[in-house]
Amino acid sequence: MSCPYHSEPAAPRGEGIVATEGAQLDFAGDMSYGDYLQLDAVLNAQKPLSPDHNEMLFIVQHQTSELWMKLMLHELRAAVAAIGRDELPPAFKMLARVSKIMEQLVHAWDVLATMTPPEYSAIRPYLGHSSGFQSWQYRCIEFSLGNKNAAMLKPHAHRPDLLAIVDTAWRAPGLYDEALRLIARRGILVPASHLERDWTLPYSPSEEVQQAWLTVYRDPSAHWDLYQLGEELTDLEDAFRLWRFRHLTTVERVIGFKRGTGGTGGISYLRQMLDTVLFPEIWRLRTEL
Repeated sequence: MSCPYHSEPAAPRGEGIVATEGAQLDFAGDMSYGDYLQLDAVLNAQKPLSPDHNEMLFIVQHQTSELWMKLMLHELRAAVAAIGRDELPPAFKMLARVSKIMEQLVHAWDVLATMTPPEYSAIRPYLGHSSGFQSWQYRCIEFSLGNKNAAMLKPHAHRPDLLAIVDTAWRAPGLYDEALRLIARRGILVPASHLERDWTLPYSPSEEVQQAWLTVYRDPSAHWDLYQLGEELTDLEDAFRLWRFRHLTTVERVIGFKRGTGGTGGISYLRQMLDTVLFPEIWRLRTEL
């Protein structure tokens, strides 16, 4: 059949549109979409060990979460450095992005929750002692947010390259530490004990630090960027709490109260994590306002 307006045959639906747009179709000598994204490596990284259909879900969910955590670390490290340089506008953008990444991680549990207990039981023997508890990226995120614990270095002792990365995060001041240093540079009193301390120890709340934040929150117009920083930190911890809670409920739904593959108490361990407060004074000050 011929097109009434042209002498050549009519192209199949959609094909002519591609041609008129000038889309490149030959990639024999040029970089393609798959080349740029290294899709051969990414899409061939799923190696199920069991014959069960559902293991692919388990692998993809955890691999994609690790990719999001890679981006989260990229943004967190840059935000901490920007705050240290008093460059708050880019830091705000980075922290807002981290909060959005956390939203993605929260919703990832919705997909994993479609795995039923019998389905998980079919693949569990193939996991050995591997567990998300051992994720070095997650540990760096926890350390960057101030939840320091020297025992969490041990799962990485068999990999000196990864241990060095986690150890660096453990020894460095975290996001909240840099925020407090910034407040002090702005002339608001912050105790010396919270400006120069042993960064390998978990953060301890301080009444003086709470008063410093109250100075900011009681007069936002005079301290607008510090006020905004406080709210960015609040957003981030809010999202992180949701992620932890969704993790807990998904694990309980799928495995109940069994011990984790990595040796933790499973649900009991995750419940303890719910009680961890990363930026305590920012939450406590709301009662006094």
